[in-house]
Amino acid sequence: MNQWEVVIGIETHAQLATVSKIFSGASTAFGAEPNTQACAVDLALPGVLPVLNRKAVDCAIRFGLSIGAEVATKSVFARKNYFYPDLPKGYQISQMDLPVVVGGSLTLQVGSGDKAYEKVVRLTRAHLEEDAGKSLHEDFHGKSGIDLNRAGTPLLEIVSEPDMRSSDEAVAYAKALHGLVRWIGICDGNMQEGSFRCDANVSVRPKGQLEFGTRREIKNLNSFRFLKEAIDYEVQWQINEIEEGRKIQQATVLFDPDTGETRTMRTKEDAHDYRYFPDPDLLPLLIGADWIERIKDELPELPAQKRERFTNVLGLSAYDAGTLTASQEIAAYFEAMVAVAGQGNAKPCANWVMVDLAARLNKAGREMAESPVSAQQLGGLILRIADNTISNNIAKKVFEALWNGEGATADEIIDKQGLKQITDSGAIEALVDEVLAANAANVAEFKAGKEKAFNALVGQVMKAAKGKANPQQVNDLLKKKLAG
Repeated sequence: MNQWEVVIGIETHAQLATVSKIFSGASTAFGAEPNTQACAVDLALPGVLPVLNRKAVDCAIRFGLSIGAEVATKSVFARKNYFYPDLPKGYQISQMDLPVVVGGSLTLQVGSGDKAYEKVVRLTRAHLEEDAGKSLHEDFHGKSGIDLNRAGTPLLEIVSEPDMRSSDEAVAYAKALHGLVRWIGICDGNMQEGSFRCDANVSVRPKGQLEFGTRREIKNLNSFRFLKEAIDYEVQWQINEIEEGRKIQQATVLFDPDTGETRTMRTKEDAHDYRYFPDPDLLPLLIGADWIERIKDELPELPAQKRERFTNVLGLSAYDAGTLTASQEIAAYFEAMVAVAGQGNAKPCANWVMVDLAARLNKAGREMAESPVSAQQLGGLILRIADNTISNNIAKKVFEALWNGEGATADEIIDKQGLKQITDSGAIEALVDEVLAANAANVAEFKAGKEKAFNALVGQVMKAAKGKANPQQVNDLLKKKLAG
């Protein structure tokens, strides 16, 4: 494996957040009965003509501006010709030579902790197109059924350059892209419903070789876990094939989550196989400067801009800033916390969001928007830690009480449960003296050089104080007494 280099490019289909289809007025709502949301245009009945959905173009422009791409002032729709039962017209309206978005890049964080690094993935293009229908092969007594509800659903196909060199980078890219399209409001990102799905183009080559190997395209990966598993399997399969003297044939493959294997669906077509030509029913799409400026003014602060502000203004690490901008919900929660706790407490706010709150949400199977503890409540808790009203250990008890709805604020719970930290040096000194007098064996062990004995004494003092003594004061007083 060490002598091989993996090359990965990803094509992503993001369903655009419009209420109607890209060339008709039919609904895009998910979950309707089969074939109840396919109108005459979607069914390609004689005499119908497509009319472009302006909102879909807004979404494409929004995306282009978000990745620093060129938004084409003129783009053209083309017919991509192929026969498949769920494609009523016998062709798909897409874009080929002149797409609406050209270039751009996405910066992502790969890995975590000390092993984290930043990666820039270039984007080739993003183009508008319509989705096909869906073939159903189950519960039809040996027959297949066709549901055309999805036919004509607006998609933005986002194509990356082959810049990724591992499945970890591919997953990090997919997650960053998923977060971005949701952040800017052009796609709900629901992978289970097919709103965001990836095709991974995978090849391998000997390290140091400039020429790419033969790629195989893994189609319709609808989870980040499947994306990683499929790429890892495909990479190893290709290496084994080459090392055993066989050639890789360009192909489209499917990933089977049950077996963890890819299998060939068809030999891969190239663009000329689809006989692309400009659609005669649709005029070129012309996007003026005023249209682009209007969309630019509507854009929120983007993840990259927010990451930069979190590092430069709040002093967070690049890793923390990247984690906190993974979604707009997380970023908004964190910023609302900082508004209460103050910028000086940005780092503890970040830690609580990324560790304690994230773990509790994960355990409960909840999203950030469903947190029973509000950002204002958690920000108030951080303030009480910062001013030494409570210790970190006690804070975890207060957090649990907030989660369970046992009080409206951290202050209320602290008062109600008598959790205020003991900071009176006289009271702590008295507890220390009692513990030292009652634990002569531990004192002797410490003086004999056993550091663990000191921790045991700290534990005894904290137990006597019911966890409410200031830990730093306990440590300082113990050291002073034991050194005397």
